[in-house]
Amino acid sequence: MLSSRLHDLTRLPLAYALQQLINGLTLGMVYGLIAVGYSLVYGIVGMINFAHGDVFMVGSFLALIALLAFGGFPVPLALALALLVTLALCGLLGFAIERVAYRPLNRSHRLAPLISAIGVSIVLQNAMQLLQGARMKPIAPVIGGGMNLLTQGSFAARLSYAQLAIIGVTLLVLAGASLLIRRTDLGRAMRAVEQDRMMAALLGIDTGRTISLAFVLGAALAGIAGLMFLVYYGVIDFFMGFEAGIKAFTAAVLGGIGSIEGAVLGGLLIGLIETFWSGYGSAAYKDAAAFSVLILVLMFRPQGLLGQKTAEKV
Repeated sequence: MLSSRLHDLTRLPLAYALQQLINGLTLGMVYGLIAVGYSLVYGIVGMINFAHGDVFMVGSFLALIALLAFGGFPVPLALALALLVTLALCGLLGFAIERVAYRPLNRSHRLAPLISAIGVSIVLQNAMQLLQGARMKPIAPVIGGGMNLLTQGSFAARLSYAQLAIIGVTLLVLAGASLLIRRTDLGRAMRAVEQDRMMAALLGIDTGRTISLAFVLGAALAGIAGLMFLVYYGVIDFFMGFEAGIKAFTAAVLGGIGSIEGAVLGGLLIGLIETFWSGYGSAAYKDAAAFSVLILVLMFRPQGLLGQKTAEKV
């Protein structure tokens, strides 16, 4: 069975590999957006927000509701309005999570906010199940059409306009987030709090406000990822945040937790590994392949691909 499978793979056209590359980049962009939220919060607070994947899930449902509400509008306008609604409400949700699940536990044991975040994750899952039901929610294709890039035999590598929009919007959002963190007062405050929270407070930085805005920004990015996922796959459910959150967290660790560029690189790698493994191997083991790569990388580079070794403060 395995030998015949490998023989078939050697006969697959170049167009098929190109198609898997396009699919992997698209999926990786979604993972990268979610992973950046993990890295932002970890870089500043030093803790993992395990409710982040479910913020992505809520963002998908908000985007679905918004697209249905603006269904009579032209598609570009409907998408733009859905994006604004998702950004605003997911950002507000991120603010609420920080105020309810993290800020009251600032002086508690480090495990307390972790357990609190897991509790928020369960609450969001069950709330969405009660509000929207347990069944999958499909939506008609929002962006149709595409272009054939390479045709070999009966197979054509196709870049859909939905994939093109997802890649383009994601690159713009990530570039904007990078500029915000590197070139603005808020970004400088975030980097100061990341390096030394007490010293930042002594210098007049409102550390509480900075941490809240980091949660808001991370949640907004997760909401955008939720909209991109909905547009790409066209179907969502209340439990999707768990799997996507684990994959994005893996991407953040693989790239170097705390690094925005590392989170994006990790997301792209996870997306490419999954799609190529599904295309050339067995889709049932794509998750095992992704986590195996993570283990191998961390064995030789524990800080991740783009992470930096840091001395522990004592």
